[in-house]
Order: sequence, then structure tokens, then C-alpha cells
Amino acid sequence: MRQKRAKAYRKLMHLYSHFFGFRQPFQMLIDSETCVMAVNGKFDLVKQLSTVLQGEVKPMITQCCITELYLKGKEAQGAVDLAKQFERRKCNHREAIPGDDCLADVVGDSNKHRYVIVAQSQPLRNKLRAIPGVPLVHINRAVMVLEPPSDATLRKKALAEQKLLGASTSEMALIEGDQPEAKKFKKKGPKGPNPLSVKKKKTE
Repeated sequence: MRQKRAKAYRKLMHLYSHFFGFRQPFQMLIDSETCVMAVNGKFDLVKQLSTVLQGEVKPMITQCCITELYLKGKEAQGAVDLAKQFERRKCNHREAIPGDDCLADVVGDSNKHRYVIVAQSQPLRNKLRAIPGVPLVHINRAVMVLEPPSDATLRKKALAEQKLLGASTSEMALIEGDQPEAKKFKKKGPKGPNPLSVKKKKTE
């Protein structure tokens, strides 16, 4: 990986870690097509993912995506063998549904489990960009690519920064209420004569 790209990816993963709570090992949800491309391209998928994210990764796959590979027949046996090495992520679908729908359902509305999605499906990636805090990875001409943050991700980041930097109205009221009142000083006027220097009246 080129140094410039590595620096950009490092900065991007720092964003996800700082604002969205991502931690190593990063949980990678991988679709069936990525497994096929990795086998056909004869490259180490897990190693490539670790290089792109510049950290430890935990590859995962759902049963629905495994089923998709089985449906491809004998030609996808290598991809099936690869997928079986990954941790199985329970998707709670009693009957298999399309892989794209399965991954979208697992991510949900907020990606609360902090998955990095590795998918070739353009429609799926377009859908997931609407959800803040979803890192997206895909293969482009045998090169693993970590996509730039989506507009939804950048908006949530900006809101988080604003919340950190600016205190709310209620917080400002508490801060002002904790401050001690300024001491009141009496205005200085002309002083009277020193009583020690005043001559005492003689008593008759």
C-alpha cells in the first residue's frame, strides 16, 4: 500500500474509533461475492483487510451469505471453504434471504455492534452510506479499498464535535451559578482626622 493511501486510511479509522467507538479487532462482515473474488484472485483476504484497516481484524460471515455460496454450485467450493474459516455471525433468519438484505438487517439503523462491511454490491453500499458510522470496504481491480466517510458519518461527527466543544445552555447556567459573587467594596471618601493627633479639650 502506498504511503499516502495508508496515511488516509489510518486517519479514517481514527475517526471511526474516536467518534463511533470502533476497537480492535475490527469486526468484518464479509459478503459472498468478496469471498469468490478473493479465491479467484488468489490473495489472502484476511491479511489484505488487516493491512487496509492497519490493525487486527475478525472476519465474520452470516449464514445467508454462506447459503448464497452453496447455491453457486461446485465452482464456488473454494469460496465456501474460505467462508467456513470465518466466525459465523448469527443473523436470526430462519430461512435464507439475499445476502445484501441480510447484511443490511444485521447492521440495522445504527450499526450498534460496529461492523466494518466488506461488500461488492453497489446497491448495498449505497444503502449503508445513509447510516452514520459504517466503514465500507470493497475490491477494485484486485485492490482492497476503504471508502471515504459518507455524508451521514460526517454530519454525526460534526455534531459530536460541536457537543464536545460547546457547553449547552443548562451547563452554562450551572457554571455561572457556581461562580462566587464579586466582593462589594465601599467607596472611599475623605478620611477624618487621626484621633491621636487631635488635641483633647481641657476640662475646667
